[in-house]
Amino acid sequence: MVEYAGRLKAAMDARGVTVTQLANGIGSSYQAVKRVLDGLSKAFSAANNAKAAAFLAVSPDWLATGAGAMAMHERRAEPVDLDDNPDYPAIKFYPDWRISAGASGFALEYDDGGGSPIVFQRQWFERNGFRPEKLFAVRVGNSSMEPGLFHDDVVVVNTDQKTPKDGVVFAVDYEGEMVIKRLVRDSGQWWLTSDNADQKRYPRKLCDDHCKLLGEVVHKQSQRI
Repeated sequence: MVEYAGRLKAAMDARGVTVTQLANGIGSSYQAVKRVLDGLSKAFSAANNAKAAAFLAVSPDWLATGAGAMAMHERRAEPVDLDDNPDYPAIKFYPDWRISAGASGFALEYDDGGGSPIVFQRQWFERNGFRPEKLFAVRVGNSSMEPGLFHDDVVVVNTDQKTPKDGVVFAVDYEGEMVIKRLVRDSGQWWLTSDNADQKRYPRKLCDDHCKLLGEVVHKQSQRI
């Protein structure tokens, strides 16, 4: 008998949905979905089972128990359109446009084609006042923001918000290089600071005319627990 994790994986494979996309689609975390897929959690809660079934266009009863047909109405459902779905607006994700957490020695790589979009439920955008077209997602390039952000974590940047805020993390164009840093106000000036305790390796940098805020970091996705 196929267990819950097997049914969930089959539904995801049939729709071409990734762990990240499903997690965002049901308003859960990457880790929570991965634990179910790995069999470390027996199943989703009833509420998340219903959300996952709707997102994957399968029968919630089949997903929960294996009873009945996989697809709703006993037919193969159409794949979810992640690029143009008003219920799940997509954010452009550039896997090869990497944010370096350092402020020197890192060349940007930008793939104009982008990767698979990152999707969130429409309510997430409305609740936070975000516009999908003003958001983009990229990977973090090194470890200067640990333990908050690790190498290869994915962050979402809101380009609508470029007003500096004390203690808030921003994506920044620093002397022609994209970096991710926490802004700190000190002695009447703005500084780009790292969360990593190794301040000799990651010293703070003055945010002056060579510093351009690209947007506030408003969301992260991490495989670190």
